[in-house]
Amino acid sequence: MNIRENWRIVMLVVLVVLSGVALFVPTGSGGTVAEGNATNGTDGQVASSGGLTNLQYGLELSGGTRLRAQLVGLTAEEVSITANDTQSVRRSVADELGVQGINVNIRQTTRNSGTIEVFAESVTSKEFATALGTAGLDVSTDQIRDGVTDETLDTAERVLTDRINAGGLTGGGASVVRSAAGENFVVVEVPNANRSEVLDLIGSPGRVEVVAEYPESAANGTTEYQNQTVLTGEDFTGISPARQGEEGRPPYVQVTLTEEAAPRYSEVMMDNGFTSQGIGNCRWRQNPDDPGWCLYTVVDGDITYAASMGNDLAPLIESGEFLNDRTFILQTGNFSQAQTLKINLESGALPTTLDIQSELYLAPSLAQSFKPLALLTGLAAWLVVSGVVFYRYREARVAIPMLVTAATEVFILLGFAATIGLALDLSHIAGLIAVIGTGVDDLIIIADEILQQGKVATGRVFQNRFRKAFWVIGAAAATTIIAMSPLAVLSLGDLQGFAIVTIVGVLIGVLVTRPAYGDVLRNLLISEE
Repeated sequence: MNIRENWRIVMLVVLVVLSGVALFVPTGSGGTVAEGNATNGTDGQVASSGGLTNLQYGLELSGGTRLRAQLVGLTAEEVSITANDTQSVRRSVADELGVQGINVNIRQTTRNSGTIEVFAESVTSKEFATALGTAGLDVSTDQIRDGVTDETLDTAERVLTDRINAGGLTGGGASVVRSAAGENFVVVEVPNANRSEVLDLIGSPGRVEVVAEYPESAANGTTEYQNQTVLTGEDFTGISPARQGEEGRPPYVQVTLTEEAAPRYSEVMMDNGFTSQGIGNCRWRQNPDDPGWCLYTVVDGDITYAASMGNDLAPLIESGEFLNDRTFILQTGNFSQAQTLKINLESGALPTTLDIQSELYLAPSLAQSFKPLALLTGLAAWLVVSGVVFYRYREARVAIPMLVTAATEVFILLGFAATIGLALDLSHIAGLIAVIGTGVDDLIIIADEILQQGKVATGRVFQNRFRKAFWVIGAAAATTIIAMSPLAVLSLGDLQGFAIVTIVGVLIGVLVTRPAYGDVLRNLLISEE
């Protein structure tokens, strides 16, 4: 075989080999096990994988949980505000509504206008408008709508996906979808997990803070306690896995502070006595009214652990050596809290809480039964197409390469899915079946154009006929891609997966498999002549 003339066949063979490697060679990423104990009593939650292959299966083929939720919040749009006023407006609105400052988000859209969000379920549009008026902004209720901005939705999608992956439930993720009424929803799908496991991961915003409480002498000679947030989730980096405490110590997560946060933390610790009389002097559990010097690990406003400044850390802060290392530990009450703390630190906090609108749990035993049915459906489609092709041509030299090419196209698509970690669902299987149909249809166009105009005497004659057929195929492929593109781009649930697989299959066919089939047919016909 002349490689120069048959380079398309060589390319097809290379793609088949690479797809085989992606499908069958172990990569170590077929299932990630979460550390610690899962809620079902096992040592961890294993992601759904293909067993003998590296394919990942989605909710419909492996079972699991799907939740659809809205983000709680109100948004005031086109508000006249400058960047210099954002901090004062945030404090004023938060105080007026009785919420934390972190629940008020201001985003500049132009130099003199912006969008203000408040993340609180109990706040009404009228109350929000009143609070904005108190802050000196002229905002009517017509400028306020339910829901949050697209930027907040994107942040929530990223955080939820990161949490699912950090929690060991690979194969799942979050996506933003829009209803016909224009409402935005976040859809979370996690294969092989029940509702309680999913809610444990995503059910709370996951805002992590370190709060310092310390005594301070008042002017009248009494002692008053001050609370100060010294670190938030954005101040941590280098998050280590959750660990069981040694020698009776509580479970903990080792963290590293950012270069900006470490000096601020050190200054607060030294200025307020934590590195001197506060060493080992936290009495919060014994005497909450007189706790001493305590560092609280706070998640979503709840104290998960109260710790003292340690004998080993205090000298490092005093000497300045801490600024070089910037590492210490966050302790929790139990190992489950330590795991949750690690996940929250790695993924970040949700901007607001989730209002669950609907939920679906598909039992793994039921979902597993769909796999052989999907396989039989694809095989039946291939066999029916095979029968039609053989009936039409009654020549093995034309029909067999055609059917092998169609099967090769599906094999390459499965290799593509394994490579990118696509979790296969029924919509993707439907796309594979559609690829078989459109692929064989194009191959029939090629065979008819070449065979029905008489014998092929030379390579030039074959090339002219093939070029005519390929123009038809190219136009049909372009039409398919254009028609499917909106479905692939828009978040329309299962239709998106169907469109993506179909488009990728069409591209593989036009660029690789159809030209390779042409080379095979040319070699067979010209060698016969």
